[in-house]
Amino acid sequence: MSIRYQIIIRILLSSLCILVLGGAIAIWQARQAVNKEVDASISSALQFITLGGSEHTSLKLDELSRLGALRQTRHLTIELLKPNGDLRQLTEDQATRQPEAMPPAWFISFVLDQYPEVKKQIHTSDGHTVTLLIKAQPLDEITEVWEESVAFFLSISLLTALSFMTVNLVLNKSFKSIGLIVDALRMIETGQYRQQLPTFETAEFDIIAKAINHMTSELEKAQEQNRSLTQHSLAIQEDERQRLSQELHDELGQSLTAIKVMAVAAIHQKADPGKISASITDICDHLMGVVRSMMQQLHPLILTELGLKATLEDMVNHWSERNPELCLSLQCCDEVDYLEKNVTIQIFRVIQECLTNVVRHAQARRVNISVEIADDPENTLQFQVQDDGRGCDLNSTSRGFGLLGMKERIQSLTGELVMQSMPNQGMTITASIPLT
Repeated sequence: MSIRYQIIIRILLSSLCILVLGGAIAIWQARQAVNKEVDASISSALQFITLGGSEHTSLKLDELSRLGALRQTRHLTIELLKPNGDLRQLTEDQATRQPEAMPPAWFISFVLDQYPEVKKQIHTSDGHTVTLLIKAQPLDEITEVWEESVAFFLSISLLTALSFMTVNLVLNKSFKSIGLIVDALRMIETGQYRQQLPTFETAEFDIIAKAINHMTSELEKAQEQNRSLTQHSLAIQEDERQRLSQELHDELGQSLTAIKVMAVAAIHQKADPGKISASITDICDHLMGVVRSMMQQLHPLILTELGLKATLEDMVNHWSERNPELCLSLQCCDEVDYLEKNVTIQIFRVIQECLTNVVRHAQARRVNISVEIADDPENTLQFQVQDDGRGCDLNSTSRGFGLLGMKERIQSLTGELVMQSMPNQGMTITASIPLT
């Protein structure tokens, strides 16, 4: 069920409860008002009849017609019972009311109460005793209360209708905003990140729109970075293939050709066999060095054979030999040799890229490398590469593909890479990778 119908049903149930409760209260109040009005009318009639509290009157029996003034008394039927048994009605008969002007029977049954008949004896001046019979006839009061109740229910109905209209207008406006947000999310789902949501008048929807716009901007940046990184990776792959092809052609091809020429010359005894053997041996040694260098660049065998710690030590020694002015220090725990193969190669490549960037750009004199496994529930692997080079402002400097590649490698291991740097204060690259 949609939220529109849920809200409408809840409003209907609330309005129904209000109508039922309001109706019960209105009927109870109407009943109380009728009772009070009837009691007041009876009290007024009795006060008028007793003429100030006396139960005797100076009127004679044939002059009691003056009591006809009681016909103006509301909500009562007053009859005069003479000593001879004659019954005379002093007030108007309310039973002559038109049926269309009367309240519904069910309303009368709820409001109408049992009213006792009041008898009042009057002693006349000529020694007779007459009896006044006072009966309650609250139909007029019930009619007035009914009219007030109808006005009350009409007001509640009107307020309910206005509430429905107001809620419907608000819902239409809200659902229009929700529709725009859903359409934007569907476009994001298909990879279209350039669509931006407008500014909404409702604060909550505007907050959601700004969050989605920020998310799409970040996704667009990430998509552009991934596209650039992919193109860069393909370019590196092609360059690497070209370099390998060139080395195979220049080194292996020429060396094999030289070996073949020497072998042919040996067969035809056109050269000294000793010199040919020595030349072939030198060429083979050269080829072995070239192949070993190519294999080291493609994938260091020492990483598979001796583990990450030995590989890092070998790499540090290699960079130290090539850059004697750079002081490299390594602190690595022995537990890293038991890491998974995928984790090991990614860490090695990240540290290798860090050292490459230091040598190429940092102009540093000292580099500290630390690799350790923290004793925490996630068994986190942490490594840090810190140099004292010229550094940079990360906010104003565009990050190259090397840094993006390192970040992608760490994120592929569900880790986090943090770069900290300031101009002339070096750079610190820290990575945390949960192993469990």
